[in-house]
Amino acid sequence: MKITLALGDITQQRVDAAVLASCYAQSLAIADELGAKTVAFPAVSAGAYAWPAHDAARIALTAVSESPALLEEARFVLFGEDMRAVFARVLASLQH
Repeated sequence: MKITLALGDITQQRVDAAVLASCYAQSLAIADELGAKTVAFPAVSAGAYAWPAHDAARIALTAVSESPALLEEARFVLFGEDMRAVFARVLASLQH
Protein backbone atom coordinates (compact mmCIF):
# COMPACT_ATOMS: atom_id res chain seq x y z
CA MET A 1 0.00 0.00 0.00
CA LYS A 2 1.24 3.47 -0.87
CA ILE A 3 -0.28 6.64 0.50
CA THR A 4 -0.05 10.13 -0.93
CA LEU A 5 -1.51 13.27 0.60
CA ALA A 6 -3.71 15.77 -1.21
CA LEU A 7 -4.12 19.18 0.34
CA GLY A 8 -6.78 21.65 -0.67
CA ASP A 9 -6.43 25.38 -0.67
CA ILE A 10 -8.22 28.57 0.10
CA THR A 11 -5.88 31.45 -0.49
CA GLN A 12 -6.55 34.66 1.38
CA GLN A 13 -10.21 33.68 1.81
CA ARG A 14 -10.64 33.28 -1.96
CA VAL A 15 -11.56 29.96 -3.41
CA ASP A 16 -9.86 28.92 -6.63
CA ALA A 17 -11.54 26.06 -8.46
CA ALA A 18 -8.49 25.52 -10.67
CA VAL A 19 -6.29 24.94 -7.62
CA LEU A 20 -8.73 22.44 -6.17
CA ALA A 21 -9.05 20.60 -9.51
CA SER A 22 -5.26 20.52 -9.75
CA CYS A 23 -5.10 18.90 -6.30
CA TYR A 24 -7.09 15.94 -7.64
CA ALA A 25 -5.30 15.87 -11.01
CA GLN A 26 -1.85 15.85 -9.44
CA SER A 27 -2.83 13.16 -6.94
CA LEU A 28 -4.18 11.00 -9.77
CA ALA A 29 -1.02 11.53 -11.81
CA ILE A 30 1.12 10.43 -8.85
CA ALA A 31 -1.11 7.40 -8.28
CA ASP A 32 -0.70 6.50 -11.94
CA GLU A 33 3.10 6.84 -11.73
CA LEU A 34 3.07 4.53 -8.70
CA GLY A 35 0.98 1.98 -10.58
CA ALA A 36 -1.96 2.32 -8.22
CA LYS A 37 -5.20 0.71 -9.33
CA THR A 38 -7.39 2.23 -6.61
CA VAL A 39 -7.42 5.67 -5.01
CA ALA A 40 -9.53 7.16 -2.25
CA PHE A 41 -10.21 10.83 -1.68
CA PRO A 42 -12.03 12.84 0.95
CA ALA A 43 -14.00 15.89 -0.12
CA VAL A 44 -10.83 17.98 -0.24
CA SER A 45 -11.30 21.49 1.22
CA ALA A 46 -15.00 20.90 1.95
CA GLY A 47 -14.39 20.28 5.65
CA ALA A 48 -12.17 22.62 7.64
CA TYR A 49 -11.85 25.06 4.74
CA ALA A 50 -15.65 25.12 4.30
CA TRP A 51 -15.61 24.96 0.52
CA PRO A 52 -19.26 24.78 -0.65
CA ALA A 53 -20.12 21.07 -0.80
CA HIS A 54 -21.87 21.08 -4.19
CA ASP A 55 -19.02 22.94 -5.85
CA ALA A 56 -16.39 20.74 -4.18
CA ALA A 57 -18.23 17.62 -5.37
CA ARG A 58 -18.52 18.92 -8.94
CA ILE A 59 -14.82 19.78 -9.09
CA ALA A 60 -13.74 16.46 -7.55
CA LEU A 61 -15.96 14.24 -9.66
CA THR A 62 -15.12 16.09 -12.87
CA ALA A 63 -11.37 15.94 -12.18
CA VAL A 64 -11.51 12.21 -11.52
CA SER A 65 -13.73 11.43 -14.51
CA GLU A 66 -11.54 13.45 -16.89
CA SER A 67 -8.24 12.07 -15.62
CA PRO A 68 -6.12 10.05 -18.04
CA ALA A 69 -4.89 7.92 -15.09
CA LEU A 70 -5.18 4.17 -15.62
CA LEU A 71 -7.13 3.41 -12.47
CA GLU A 72 -9.64 0.67 -11.85
CA GLU A 73 -11.42 2.51 -9.07
CA ALA A 74 -11.64 5.93 -7.45
CA ARG A 75 -13.52 6.16 -4.18
CA PHE A 76 -14.73 9.15 -2.24
CA VAL A 77 -14.60 8.58 1.50
CA LEU A 78 -16.94 11.23 2.79
CA PHE A 79 -17.74 12.51 6.25
CA GLY A 80 -21.40 12.07 6.96
CA GLU A 81 -24.57 11.29 5.08
CA ASP A 82 -25.08 14.91 4.03
CA MET A 83 -21.81 15.02 2.09
CA ARG A 84 -22.47 11.58 0.59
CA ALA A 85 -25.88 12.80 -0.60
CA VAL A 86 -24.34 15.89 -2.20
CA PHE A 87 -21.77 13.79 -4.07
CA ALA A 88 -24.50 11.36 -5.19
CA ARG A 89 -26.66 14.21 -6.55
CA VAL A 90 -23.73 15.82 -8.36
CA LEU A 91 -22.62 12.48 -9.81
CA ALA A 92 -26.14 11.83 -11.11
CA SER A 93 -26.27 15.30 -12.70
CA LEU A 94 -22.89 14.78 -14.40
CA GLN A 95 -24.00 11.44 -15.85
CA HIS A 96 -26.95 12.97 -17.70
